[in-house]
Amino acid sequence: MSEVHKSGSHVQVVATMFDVERDTARPRNKAVITSPQDVAGRRVLTGYRPTGRLHLGHLVGNIRNNLALQTESETFFFVADWHALTTAYEDTSELAADVRELVADLMACGLDPDESVIYRQSDVPEVAELFVYLSMITPLGWLERNPTHKEQLRELETRHINTSGNLAYPVLQTADITIVEGEVVPVGEDQLPHLELAREIVRRFNGLYGDGILIEPIALLSVGARVPGTDGRKMSKSYGNAIYLDDDPDSITEKLRKYVTDPLKIRLHDPGRPEVCSIFTMHELFTPPSEVGAVAAECRAGDRGCVACKAEIAVNVVEELAPIRKRKLELIADPGQIGDVLAHGAKCVRPIAAATLDSVRDGIGL
Repeated sequence: MSEVHKSGSHVQVVATMFDVERDTARPRNKAVITSPQDVAGRRVLTGYRPTGRLHLGHLVGNIRNNLALQTESETFFFVADWHALTTAYEDTSELAADVRELVADLMACGLDPDESVIYRQSDVPEVAELFVYLSMITPLGWLERNPTHKEQLRELETRHINTSGNLAYPVLQTADITIVEGEVVPVGEDQLPHLELAREIVRRFNGLYGDGILIEPIALLSVGARVPGTDGRKMSKSYGNAIYLDDDPDSITEKLRKYVTDPLKIRLHDPGRPEVCSIFTMHELFTPPSEVGAVAAECRAGDRGCVACKAEIAVNVVEELAPIRKRKLELIADPGQIGDVLAHGAKCVRPIAAATLDSVRDGIGL
């Protein structure tokens, strides 16, 4: 394993060689696991596209789970700047800044470069080479059936994203996972088709060139509720309905005021239906569990008004995000620390990537 020591506010790389030999005898035919206990001892990989600031959906659906995983497993987190080009290729003027901001978000939430490897996709050119090889053997029909691609074409119809790069997104994702011998990938249920496609690509490659050359990844189905955005849809940067991790208290409060509650609860003392209310969903996520039951009961009895309910959840969300916002501002003010973290991550990853490519080239006969 690599050793990292800190000097002042910067990371110094003391050793960067990871053990690139893996346990090839471990069974890998299970597609999905749901228990973090099954992850212990495996290499976990998560990628984030730098297409804007992170929001509450990322925190609930992914980051909270990864914070627990980094103490139990060998965790790799990468900034997928090439993936960002699949939908944001027309204007890359902010891409470098978005990379720094993403790393600051992740570290502010608690991802620790002393515990995990944090790196940038484009700092590992071996990924691109593996992507070429995988592209050669991936049937076009597999990519055209990808539900995420179809959804993006519908939701982002005003942007010109019907490109070969966007269509081949799952192939690049497969290269990202397999180049570092990622064994487990935390995903939400809506991302399972992507990972199953990656498994199919790996099986096809290994069937053509040699069993076990690439590791078939397993999905860790993340436990996390759907976080509603300000318009009732799933919170997303693309939809412009997000509460961001670095939003100031006034912005958070104002955004929560816009949330739609139970449409049948018109007057203050009308009984409400928490199960259809986006604000109650936010209470389930950001209010202490011991208090959630009382919130639901008061809503059903007509003892809780929507305005007061929104104000209460705003206080809870502001309190949760306050330390994250403070830490992020500190990191953004010291870009050298972020640069050191990414450089260290690349030094850790590239020997693993090189070993994978050696096996791939040998199998193909190059």
